[in-house]
Amino acid sequence: MPLGLYLSVPFCRTKCTYCNFASDVFSKVIFDRYVDRLCHDLNQAEETASRMGGCFDRAVDSIYLGGGTPTLLDITQLQRIFVTISQNFQVLSQAEITVECAPGTLNSAMMEVLQNCQVNRVSLGVQSFVDEEAASVGRLHRRETVLADLVRLRGAGITNFSIDLIAGLPHQTRASWDFSLNELIAASPPHVSVYMLEVDEDSRLGRELIAGGARYHAHMVPDEDLTAELYSVACERLEAAGLHQYEISNFARPGFESRHNLKYWNREPYLGFGVDAHSMLPTTTGGVEGVRFSTSDSLEAYISESDVHRTLVDRRAALEETFFLGLRLTRGVDLQEVSARFGQKAVAEFSSVIAELVSIGLLQQLGSVICLTAQGRLLSNEVFEKFIAQAEPSRL
Repeated sequence: MPLGLYLSVPFCRTKCTYCNFASDVFSKVIFDRYVDRLCHDLNQAEETASRMGGCFDRAVDSIYLGGGTPTLLDITQLQRIFVTISQNFQVLSQAEITVECAPGTLNSAMMEVLQNCQVNRVSLGVQSFVDEEAASVGRLHRRETVLADLVRLRGAGITNFSIDLIAGLPHQTRASWDFSLNELIAASPPHVSVYMLEVDEDSRLGRELIAGGARYHAHMVPDEDLTAELYSVACERLEAAGLHQYEISNFARPGFESRHNLKYWNREPYLGFGVDAHSMLPTTTGGVEGVRFSTSDSLEAYISESDVHRTLVDRRAALEETFFLGLRLTRGVDLQEVSARFGQKAVAEFSSVIAELVSIGLLQQLGSVICLTAQGRLLSNEVFEKFIAQAEPSRL
């Protein structure tokens, strides 16, 4: 099966207060060192896969440059990355090639390099069309910046694009959320991602909310109930606009679902490169279904060639992943298919969990298919925990 490639570019113009990713503001002096390491890892991909115990396939049908903001790289650096990919992999003619972009970084020179590198999909991190909301979390763009970028993309022939929004930003109200949704729907994107603000200790805003403080506009963040309401409103309005929800946070017109992200949820093979990049490959090792491995989430450690963390996925872990990853998708999990692969006894082990979740309205079952309800999507982490056994990764 063809691979998906994910390349992490952890550089930002500014660090958004809600961000809990391994990205930050760094001097451009380090960009060349990072690209050097990234290209080295691409050149060593087959060797690394073998060392991890995974099966390697040169054929690639999806490439995703995420961040951070990959379009902060110099044009020659981006070109070098794509050339190195082509030297080490067979990129199929119909491959989906996505680059994440921050609004305001798509100047004419950048558009030209994206076209030259065969990029055919762009993901725009808009988060809000309301200038006050965007500014409150450290975004540097304004509404008109986004609209200009959309014109620029379409003019360059890149009509497959995605727009991200976040429900629960500081200063957000029902009225301002309606404004963002109106602007988004008017832009007629083929794909949309809607996330609810994550509150955890891995972001500045999250830490301030947990502490009950007022920095980073934390005192202006909507409460959990309103955030959930805004998300639900988005689900309804996007569906009415022809953007069908195919995953908890993702909506698309028919045929425009993110092929790359579907690899994660369908447990298809992919290789990750860069800071905090994750990989999953099948393996021929007896008694093992696959292998997952990841790089350091520290930029300096990654550049210094730190250890890779490896987790062998045994049959039990693969079964659990099939449930909690498959349930992210609106189509759900077909128990007959799970039974055919893992055995009827394996499915029976989860029958009481499934029955419990159905009884409290977080799952619904239609024939042999189970899927999240609307309430289940709001409480998906609680659902997934029912299917997960904790395991510690081994380090190589």
